[in-house]
Amino acid sequence: MINPSEKPLSIEKAVSSLAAALQLYRDSHALSRRDRPELVTFRQPLQPTKLPEWLCCQRVYPRLFWMNREKDFSVAGIGVADTIALHESGSNAASFEQFERCIAAKNPDARYFGGFCFNNEEKQDPIWQEFSSFSFILPLVKLTFEEGAYTLSCHLWLEVDDEIAAKISAITEVLDRLVIDTDCSAMKLPELQNISYNPDENEWMELCRKALLTFESGEMQKIMLARQTTLEFSHSFSPLLFLLRYPSAQNPIYRFYFEPVENHAFFSFTPERLYRRDGRMLLTEALAGTCSKESTNGCDHLASAVLLNSEKDIREHNFVKEMISLELLKICSTIDMDKEVQVLQLNRLAHLYTRCSAQLKPEFEHDDSAVLQLLHPTPAVGGVPKAPAMQHIMELEPFSRGWYAAPVGWISRDAAEFAVAIRSALVNGRFASLYSGAGLVKGSNPFAEWEEVDQKIGELLAITRQEA
Repeated sequence: MINPSEKPLSIEKAVSSLAAALQLYRDSHALSRRDRPELVTFRQPLQPTKLPEWLCCQRVYPRLFWMNREKDFSVAGIGVADTIALHESGSNAASFEQFERCIAAKNPDARYFGGFCFNNEEKQDPIWQEFSSFSFILPLVKLTFEEGAYTLSCHLWLEVDDEIAAKISAITEVLDRLVIDTDCSAMKLPELQNISYNPDENEWMELCRKALLTFESGEMQKIMLARQTTLEFSHSFSPLLFLLRYPSAQNPIYRFYFEPVENHAFFSFTPERLYRRDGRMLLTEALAGTCSKESTNGCDHLASAVLLNSEKDIREHNFVKEMISLELLKICSTIDMDKEVQVLQLNRLAHLYTRCSAQLKPEFEHDDSAVLQLLHPTPAVGGVPKAPAMQHIMELEPFSRGWYAAPVGWISRDAAEFAVAIRSALVNGRFASLYSGAGLVKGSNPFAEWEEVDQKIGELLAITRQEA
C-alpha cells in the first residue's frame, strides 16, 4: 500500500498525486524481479465526492458499483487490474469450486467485485453473452467510501513476467482519461416506446397452475417463479441512469452495477443479503414473505400486521429459515437464528425478515465455495426442495435467468459479502429487461402473485416515468 499524501485532496489533485507516485515507483523498481504475482495499491484520501455521478461521467470499461445495505461502504470502479472469470457451463457446485481455487491464488488484500449466473446448467439467452458463468474484477481505478472517508486508488497487478513500465503506463493512461466534472444532471433516459411481458399474464396463470400441481402431488413445497418485463426505448443509453435516478434513496437495500461493455449492464436494487463473512463469523438471513404497501396506504404498522398475521407468508418465510439452519449445520459450529420474525420496511413493500449469525468451523474459514453451495439458491429465489425446484424453474420459465437472483458482491481472502440479485435489470443497447418473481406455496393465488411481481419492479418502472 502506497499513500502519496494523507491530506484529502480534490479529484483533480488526487489524480496528479497518484500519477506522480506511480512514476516514482516505476523509476525505483524498473529492474526488480518477482517470483510470484504482486499487488501494489496506490491510495489517495479524497474530499467528499458523489460516487455514482463520478462513475457515470467516466468512459473506461468495465464500470462497476457496489453499495452495502447500511450505506457505509460503497465502491465505484473502472477498468481491469485483474479478473477472475469462468466461461463454461456446468453445475453450480463446480462453478463455485473453480471460483474458490481462483481466489485462493490471489493476493489476500485484493477485493474482487462481480457475480455469478443463477444456474450454470441453464442455456443462456443471447442477451447474457457479456455475462459469463462468473466474472469478478479487481478495478484498475476505484473511488471508495468506507469508514466515513473517501479515497481514490489504483491497483498495479504484476504477474511474474510483466513489465512494470508497461503496466504503470496503462494505469497512467486511464488516469489521464478520468473526467473530473461529475455533473450528470442533463443526462436523460430516451423515450419509452413499448413494454412487453415474458410470460404474459395468461401464460403466467398457466405456469402457476403447473407449479401448484406439484404441491398437490407432494413433490414440491415452494417454488419461486419469475417474469421478464422488457422495456424498449427509442435509442441506446447509459444504464447508469437507473442508478442515478433510483427514487427511494432511504430504502435499506444493496446497490450492485456491472457494465462489462458500453451500454450493456446488469444491476440490482436488492434488500436481500445472501451472507457476510468476516474470518469465521458469518451473517445471513431469511427474507421471504411480501406485502405491498398499496394495500395499507403506505402505513408501516399496517404492513407489519398484515405480514405477521398471514399464514401463507409465515409458511413461505419458515421454509427459508429452516433451510438456512439445516444447511449451515454442515459447515458451522454455532448457529444463532433470531427467534422473533421482524419486518423489513421498504418504500413500496414490506418483507418478513429473520437474522442469523453463525461461526464457521475452522476448516471452512476461507471456503466461500462451501457457503455459496449451501445457501444458493435460497428458497426465496429457488424453492423447496432445492434441486427439483431448480429443474422446474428451467422447465417452466420461458427465459434464462442469467445473473438474476444469483449471488453478487465482493470477496477477499478474509472477508466477503454477497447479496441476492433480485429487483434487477439487464440493459442491452436500447432494451431493458426487468426481472422479478413471486414465491408460490400451496394456496397461492396466481393473480395476486402477478400483482406482486408488478410491485417488485415498481421502482424501476418509476424511473422511466420520472424521465418522461
